[in-house]
Order: sequence, then C-alpha cells, then structure tokens
Amino acid sequence: MLEGTGRVVMVSGASRGLGLAITDRLLAAGFTVAGGARNPASVAGKERLSVDRYDAEETGTAEAWVSAVAARHGRIDALVNCAGINPKVRVMDEGEESLDRMWRVNVKGPLRVTRAALPHLIRTGQGRVINVASLAGRRVGSNVGYAMTKFAVVALTHGVRQECWDSGIRATALCPGYIATDMTAGETEVTREDMTQPGDLAEMVEILLRLPNNLSVAELLVNCRKEAML
Repeated sequence: MLEGTGRVVMVSGASRGLGLAITDRLLAAGFTVAGGARNPASVAGKERLSVDRYDAEETGTAEAWVSAVAARHGRIDALVNCAGINPKVRVMDEGEESLDRMWRVNVKGPLRVTRAALPHLIRTGQGRVINVASLAGRRVGSNVGYAMTKFAVVALTHGVRQECWDSGIRATALCPGYIATDMTAGETEVTREDMTQPGDLAEMVEILLRLPNNLSVAELLVNCRKEAML
C-alpha cells in the first residue's frame, strides 16, 4: 500500500459536502491536499491544505488551478473530481439550460482538470484519478439528465485507464447511491440516517489512493439499500 505522507492530492468541491469530508480525511491520513472551490475563502485554513479558485463553469479555471498547485508543491500525485450538481431534468421537460449546466459542471469540468493534471500525474509513475460518479451512472432513475452526465463520468474514467495505464495512471469511478449531504436534502426515499455517510465514503477514497499499481479498482459501486439491478 502507498503512503499518504508527501503526496499531493487535488480535490474539487472541497468547500462542503463529500468534497470537504474527503479533504478532512486525507489531511488526517497525512496527505497534502490542494482544494478547488468557487469561493476559496469559504474553506477554513488547515495544515497541509491550500485552496485555489476553481469554477467548472468558467473556462480557464481548471488549468489555472492545476498550474497553481504544481507551482506551489512541485508535484501532483492524485486528483479527486468531486464537484457536481443535480438539478432535475426529465425527458419530457422543455428547455436544456439545466442539462447544459450539469454537462459543464459534472463532465466538462472533470475532463479539463484531468487533462491539465495528467502530465504531472504521469511524472509520479503512480498517478491516481478518482471521479465521483454515481449509481445513477449505472442505472437511470427519475433524473435522466443527471444520469446522462454520470454515465459520461464513468466513460471518462475508463478513457483515462485506457489511455494512461502504461504511464502508471490508475483511475476509479466511485459510484455511490444516496449520500447524506446537502445535495440529497430533499430526498425522501431513504432517511438521512440510512444514507451513506460522507465520512465513510471519504475513508474509501483514502483506500483507493493508497492502492498500488497492481491493485487497481475500475469502478466501485457503493449502496445504502438493496437494489436488484446492482
């Protein structure tokens, strides 16, 4: 298993929810974390944590974030693409504004950050990419728009594995169901207590980042309830 000490991990969406839980877990495990957030001032300062502005909807911020991290630390060992949104988009809904926004944030944002970070990840020989997808990317529920973007995130992950395996890059699509964060505040199918807890999922991210090159997980499906299809 790889150690955390000395390794620099970029985490998008670090200001709240799962991204914040992942940031705290990795810091506790000895990693250096470079967070990305729309408002860096909203993230409390901590040892071994830096935060730069990253807005998936704004062209150029992905590349600027990667450049800032590389200049500050001289290396990038891993990337966790966690930022995402989930406005409801159904097949019969009119207009495409919400779908377009989800596509920018959930798909194009991770793609841009990954592209910019890959040269740095390759140099380590043990680069890691974890894309927080969703079980919605493995089956379709009532929000088909969200499912479409998460299918794309899974595809992005396999694309990274296919193109960069020989360079030591290992990528994982982390596919959780309901997580007890602000994003699921209005959900009633599962109680908050029964949802997967952010801290528990963050611990799984740490484990994925510590796996050696010869122990790679392509997709990790995490559920808080029984589903026949999964």
